[in-house]
Amino acid sequence: MTNLRKRKSRVNVGVDVGKWMLDIHIYEKDLHWQEENSPEGIKRILKRLAHYRVHRLVMEATGRYQLALATAAYQKSLPVCIVKPMSVRRYAGAIEQLAKTDKIDARVIAEFAAVIQPDPTPKVSRNLQIIKDLITRRRQVMEIRTQELNRLQIMGKTFEASCRRILRTLDAEIQRIEKKLTGVIEKQAEWSERKSILMSAPGVGETLAYTLLADLPEMGSMSNKQVAALVGVAPINRDSGKSRGKRRIKGGRAGVRTTLYMATLSATQCNPIIRAFYRQLVAQGKHKKVALTACMRKFITMLNAMVRDQVTWAY
Repeated sequence: MTNLRKRKSRVNVGVDVGKWMLDIHIYEKDLHWQEENSPEGIKRILKRLAHYRVHRLVMEATGRYQLALATAAYQKSLPVCIVKPMSVRRYAGAIEQLAKTDKIDARVIAEFAAVIQPDPTPKVSRNLQIIKDLITRRRQVMEIRTQELNRLQIMGKTFEASCRRILRTLDAEIQRIEKKLTGVIEKQAEWSERKSILMSAPGVGETLAYTLLADLPEMGSMSNKQVAALVGVAPINRDSGKSRGKRRIKGGRAGVRTTLYMATLSATQCNPIIRAFYRQLVAQGKHKKVALTACMRKFITMLNAMVRDQVTWAY
């Protein structure tokens, strides 16, 4: 069996994921085929890939349409890489691949796998997937609630009763989601402990805690510079020759950064360390927005250190 595995060709596979169809391309063989995005189609894909030694199976993060294939591939112990669509698009632009079809996209993803060699994406347990889905759903309902609050303010008395009925319904739904979320997190000891550590810090509410748990699972395993860059609050140099451009934040995980921004606003009032740091920067003449960005960076690195060292807030 070992000799047979050694004789198998080592290949990089790209998959263009659609709602109904999956386009597969094996880079080293220049081989393309198409299957339905269904349990039967996925079974045929994996049966065909069993003839090769798959080095990477790369697909884009396309909502939830890639989950069925990824889950089945994990069960076969294949190295699955779920990458950002923007990363693949930038690679396509770099190689001047302007045309775009499902077949071409699958080939570009396969070439991206062979050339860029992205790291495999860790498998997420079913319980963790449920937690992520609940957090996502909570965020969606919260956004709808914010929209309805805005309507309440601008629609006037005529529609006030209607808006308030909707808000009561949304509040009840948020409570149901949070109750279920708390129960599921308690079953996941690691997440439950992390939530307690995060929420011990002044300025961290459930919204930020849930966002960090779901969208920044690497927290605690990175350096301060790495976590700041991943969130997108690390200043990026723009220097050329003798010119020294302004340092700006860019990239990172936008959802985490947005939630962190709102939490940091609160922390400048209730967190003694962040409050003192913010006032110090403003007193030095820093623009308030610049000072707040620096506070965001300090806040996320503090939380990262707390999770890394497994310690609660102490001041």
